[in-house]
Amino acid sequence: MKISNCIIICLGIIPLLVSCSGRYYTKDDFPKIVKIDSHTHCNSVSPGMVELAKEDNFRLLHVNVDAPGTESLEKQFEFASAQHQQYPDRVDFLTAFSLTNWDSANWASQTIAKLKSDFAAGALGVKVWKNIGMVFKDKSNQFVMIDNPKFDPVIDFIIQQDKTVLGHLGEPRNCWLPYEKMTVNSDKEYFKAHPEYHMYLHPEYLSYEDQINARDRFLERHPNLRFVGAHLGSLEWSVDELAKRLDKFPNMAVDMAERICHLQFQSRIDREKVRNFVIKYQDRLIYGTDFEMDSNRNIAIAKKHWHDTWLADWNYFVTNETMTAIQFDGEFRGLQLPKEVIDKIYRHNAVHWYKLNKLVN
Repeated sequence: MKISNCIIICLGIIPLLVSCSGRYYTKDDFPKIVKIDSHTHCNSVSPGMVELAKEDNFRLLHVNVDAPGTESLEKQFEFASAQHQQYPDRVDFLTAFSLTNWDSANWASQTIAKLKSDFAAGALGVKVWKNIGMVFKDKSNQFVMIDNPKFDPVIDFIIQQDKTVLGHLGEPRNCWLPYEKMTVNSDKEYFKAHPEYHMYLHPEYLSYEDQINARDRFLERHPNLRFVGAHLGSLEWSVDELAKRLDKFPNMAVDMAERICHLQFQSRIDREKVRNFVIKYQDRLIYGTDFEMDSNRNIAIAKKHWHDTWLADWNYFVTNETMTAIQFDGEFRGLQLPKEVIDKIYRHNAVHWYKLNKLVN
């Protein structure tokens, strides 16, 4: 009896061990799993990023953006739509609109006409950028905020077309702090290079809270809008604060583009809080990087950077290894998320929130 009982117990343990061993992905699974980078920029005819995406098993979502220092919106659309046509199973894209002629009575109707054409050409949604709230002013010299009623007919049209808005509204909270109090090096470097956006130097501009509150009012105005907050919704500094917005706005998700280091920074302090947050909101978090392909980049160097970043991010999410990051001092451990959570972050959530109609094999 004792021997038979032992055999039964052991036989019962074996499936459990097999099940446990298959619960998590590993580093070696990186090239095997279909993934989506849902926040990239295409400012060139170069196929370099697509070539690497094929090698690393990624699909790309190119994002047009009305930002200075980039190609015009017309050229961005031309590049992105051309890559979508050439690689329909590998590349999708979002369009954007301009605030030029904002003070015209025809701005909304002209913008809707443009979006109608862009959607017909394959755009899955619209990117709005921080020039709304932080740069552009109307004829009365007031900042145009995203909750301005003049946006309503445009947003209503986007909702009617079942498209998504990706919103980079506001900036990291570090933007309103002196350099020495910023938490991660990427913010220090960016705001040193772009002092025009470093709000600590511009106290006459609106506050961080003003930006976040305007975005929240915007979502309250449009509860049926499918909205993705770029860069962890500019709430990158606190998973607790981000959780409050995800609880309040069921049609809001966020991408992680250029903000994974902020999750890592918080992991250094309280790994379990960050891990529990990701697991709880696993349907609302979308992987992205903010990679950009432009004509001035050395493609070999760019490919190495993109591959190394994709792989480092993967290791953070799938392993529990102790690691470091160039963004801050100190060690942190990977989150080792279950497979089903990884699949959502890297694939299923982008499909759902952007209504992707097919996936690479």
